[in-house]
Amino acid sequence: MKNYFLLLIVFLSITSCQKAKKELPDAQELLRKELHTIDWTKVDSYPTFEACDSLKDTEENKKCFFEKLFTELTLQLKNDSLLQTLPIKEIDTLNILVTVYPDAHIKFSLSKKDSLPLNTEIDRILQAKESTFKGIHPATKRGVPVKTQFVLPVFLK
Repeated sequence: MKNYFLLLIVFLSITSCQKAKKELPDAQELLRKELHTIDWTKVDSYPTFEACDSLKDTEENKKCFFEKLFTELTLQLKNDSLLQTLPIKEIDTLNILVTVYPDAHIKFSLSKKDSLPLNTEIDRILQAKESTFKGIHPATKRGVPVKTQFVLPVFLK
């Protein structure tokens, strides 16, 4: 009886070890599956100003960023003496392409859909305004800072 019991234990231990052995998944296959599950068109957190950092809700933070950026840029462009001298009196709105880079600097340029007669002059004015926007934190995707772009309409009148 002892021999049968010992033989049963040996048999169970051999078969249980084979079931416990599992194949490791292929790293490339896991990476491919993970890359297909990521939505590359959306970010986890939007760019933000330091003044908006205290807001915990993502939507409130996004709203704060866009309101502050719109207000500051509109005010600066309305008060810009060089822009006032340009013959663009018939233009009431500028569509500005805003790019926030992962290293936290911002770039302004006219949206390509705007075909204004003085594009280069307006672009120079916008580039001069870039240095006044400090304290911006870039958007993040899975904890990594990423580049974001959006078009911001600025009303001049």
